[in-house]
Amino acid sequence: MLTCNKAGIRMVVDAPNSNGPFQPVALMHFRDCAPAEQEKLFVQKLRQCCVLFDFLSDPLSDLKWKEVKRAALSEMVEYITHNRNVITEPIYPEVVHVFAVNMFRTLPPSSNPTGAEFDPEEDEPTLEAAWPHLQLVYEFFLRFLESPDFQPNIAKKYIDQKFVMQLLDLFDSEDPRERDFLKTTLHRIYGKFLGLRAYIRKHINNIFYRFIYETEHHNGIAELLEILGSIINGFALPLKEEHKIFLLKVLLPLHKVKSLSVYHPQLAYCVVQFLEKDSTLTEPVVMALLKYWPKTHSPKEVMFLNELEEILDVIEPSEFVKVMEPLFRQLAKCVSSPHFQVAERALYYWNNEYIMSLISDNAAKILPIMFPALYRNSKTHWNKTIHGLIYNALKLFMEMNQKLFDDCTQQFRAEKNKEKAKSKDREEAWIKIENLAKSNPQVCVCSLIRVDSTGLNGPVAMEFDGPLTYEEVHRLKKTVTEEVAQLRTRDQRKDRPMVRRKSDLPQDIYTAKALETHRRADVMITTRDGL
Repeated sequence: MLTCNKAGIRMVVDAPNSNGPFQPVALMHFRDCAPAEQEKLFVQKLRQCCVLFDFLSDPLSDLKWKEVKRAALSEMVEYITHNRNVITEPIYPEVVHVFAVNMFRTLPPSSNPTGAEFDPEEDEPTLEAAWPHLQLVYEFFLRFLESPDFQPNIAKKYIDQKFVMQLLDLFDSEDPRERDFLKTTLHRIYGKFLGLRAYIRKHINNIFYRFIYETEHHNGIAELLEILGSIINGFALPLKEEHKIFLLKVLLPLHKVKSLSVYHPQLAYCVVQFLEKDSTLTEPVVMALLKYWPKTHSPKEVMFLNELEEILDVIEPSEFVKVMEPLFRQLAKCVSSPHFQVAERALYYWNNEYIMSLISDNAAKILPIMFPALYRNSKTHWNKTIHGLIYNALKLFMEMNQKLFDDCTQQFRAEKNKEKAKSKDREEAWIKIENLAKSNPQVCVCSLIRVDSTGLNGPVAMEFDGPLTYEEVHRLKKTVTEEVAQLRTRDQRKDRPMVRRKSDLPQDIYTAKALETHRRADVMITTRDGL
């Protein structure tokens, strides 16, 4: 039961007494309370904030009590921020209980479409109606965790695996404000509770697995990856095997989800953090990116090119040698892309000094891969901007190694001439086959054989592995005779006058009248010209 006095300042809450039932107790401000009574008052204020209000179906109800709760939460935030030694042992269970009562709830079903119709960049999120209270509860709990008085050894009795699991479930909230507070809260818990770290990572893995292979819909992937970015940054060297498996089996498959654009910057940061920790992971990471490379989604391809450049910025020269050939084969395809943003983003690699130094050291391998794509698209690409970028890349290659550039030019021309000669030989071979077929005495008979489009009336398909048997010849003659008879029947039908078959369906009288009054356009034009 909640009541308020006439001034609207004091809040009255049901508080337990020794007899068991709840009795109204007037709550005062902390500054008006004696220091010895502040702990008791703190507990009472925490309990009064466990009352929940309806913000959704009837937002105008209980406005007075909503304001009283908001004021109490604000007062407690200020109290633990500016005072020391106020977080005593009895306060821990009460604070955790307040947070659990206000926050842990079943999230409403998404108002946005799911599956292929869901567009995270276009669909507006559903904001939490009770946010005026939830925000203050989050702020209070964060100040509680960050307080110098906070003791993890006491709090671990109440902030346990069940608490963390319920906290992680809230990351699917559509409200970005709530996810931002959750991100900070989980990061503080990860930093202060060493015993929960492995469990947090494991549960995040499970969320990612479900997202990749089952639902492909989760609102908090970007925030979870942001937390992981700072966690990865703190990994000790050498990396544990479980961390490497997490990179290869969890992070990299996230690249194949349709909604990659929502969380790609955070994902790329995590991948680069791993490579800075252990350069030997470069080859499997790059090969996985090439495996998941988008085939028909150009904006996603641009994202992959952005991430690949970030990887190349931190790659070791010894690791670059292992991946350069498949990597530049993919870049050659990107340069040839008709989507100008893909081609443009790939050609911007030639503006990166470190990448150019890697290319220069391995030009003998890279230039023969890139030259055909660059030369061909310098003539044929539809976008003039791409022409300029290609000429810039060719100029850099030319300055890098003039002799190699000339060799690649000659080799390209030789291959083009070889292709032309091969195409000409192929055409001449087909002409020769056609002439030989025409000179065959049976060509007139065979030309009469027509395979019906349905395949029901056509000749029986036969494989000629050797000389024809008597039965095969007899069957062929019979088929030819039948086809000739059918052709004659069709010719006779062609001689008949064409009669239009009337439809059996009843005609609309308005349609019939419109067709009768309709005059063809050429008739109308001729009539006007005659006039």
